[in-house]
Amino acid sequence: MSTVRPVRPGRASHPRTGRPTLASHPRRDRLTLTSLRWKIAALAAVTACLVAVAVGLLVHFWTAHDIRDRAEMRAFNSVYSAMDTYRRTGTLSDGAQLDPPDLPASLRHPTDGDRHTAYDGRVDGNSGPTVWGAQRVGGPGSPVLAVEVNMNPDLYGLRRLDATMAVASLASVAAAVPLAVYGAGLIGRRLRRVSETARRISAGDLDARTGPTVGRDEVAEIAATVDLMADSLGRRLRTERQFTADVAHELRTPVGGLLAAVDLLPDGEDGDLLRGRVRDLRGLVEDLLEISRLDAGAELPVHAHVPLDGVVREAVTRTGLDAEISVAEGTHTVETDPRRLERIVSNLVVNAHRHGAGPVEVGVSDRTVVVRDHGPGFPADLLRDGPRRFRTGAEERGSGHGLGLTIALGQAHVLGAELRLDNAPDGGARATLRL
Repeated sequence: MSTVRPVRPGRASHPRTGRPTLASHPRRDRLTLTSLRWKIAALAAVTACLVAVAVGLLVHFWTAHDIRDRAEMRAFNSVYSAMDTYRRTGTLSDGAQLDPPDLPASLRHPTDGDRHTAYDGRVDGNSGPTVWGAQRVGGPGSPVLAVEVNMNPDLYGLRRLDATMAVASLASVAAAVPLAVYGAGLIGRRLRRVSETARRISAGDLDARTGPTVGRDEVAEIAATVDLMADSLGRRLRTERQFTADVAHELRTPVGGLLAAVDLLPDGEDGDLLRGRVRDLRGLVEDLLEISRLDAGAELPVHAHVPLDGVVREAVTRTGLDAEISVAEGTHTVETDPRRLERIVSNLVVNAHRHGAGPVEVGVSDRTVVVRDHGPGFPADLLRDGPRRFRTGAEERGSGHGLGLTIALGQAHVLGAELRLDNAPDGGARATLRL
């Protein structure tokens, strides 16, 4: 069954209320890189990378500091052992040297006889960086005994540790991202379910509900709120429809009596004016009753095989208004409810005369009827939101109750037809009915 709607990409009108629906958009339905799932996955990946980098840097600097501390301790102890041996035997041990040429300047002329250490960052092949330990052999002017501790083997181990940390971090990120995608997918599916329910409610399906949701988190709270909103809207809309139906039913009898009474008035300008206003009032009551039946879904079509051009001509004749009717070749008999089809066409013709400007043209071809005028066209808000009851749009479109298009849309839905509203490129409002 076709959707009854004004022309606007991605939007449709609800068949009963005439309000716009949000049609499914392919780009909106696809999983894109901007979806919540991939945003959460990207956030998890960035967080895992930041944690891995932070832990890697912490381990690197802590290990490097520990390596230097241990090298300084080894140099300090080596100087102590070598100095003890040199003083006892006069020989150098543990790689000790007297006044070596590469000794850092800070250790070459110590101001006291205590042991000192210094870091030398020079690298020569596989040697370096190093830590020197030094102490004067005797008093001032005596040679300096120094021991060099090469840190390169320990730093090689540090580089291997860095590589291991990098591989472990990449493995952690590779494991964290799929888990984040899966978890985000669970949340995304629940949110899409709530979004689809909200979209159906906005389209006029007030029976749509999200239903029970797993968990007690924010998503479940949103779903419950949407269901409560639908319940509240449903109650208000049912109250509004019932009120409209009750008012129309209550007015029908007194208006009928009033019409019978004014028919007894003598002919004259005052009597004709009063009879015309009463007939307008009766038409309004009948329109309200028809809308209440359409809202309640109580209308059922009675199909018959009828010539499309004949039904259209009869509908235009019944309006008593001028319209240029053109019938294309090859127009065939259609299976439809002729009474409802006449109602749709007559409402469109009356709307074109009341709110547009002549000439009004009615085109019939195959299973399509097009009614257009040469007035200011449909207002932008009507094309955007669909026709609304008791709202006629722009002031320049004339007066009325705003029920004609609403009834036409509802009757088209009953027929399973599609009614599109737009403005012609060369000006004027255009309504296209496709059976």
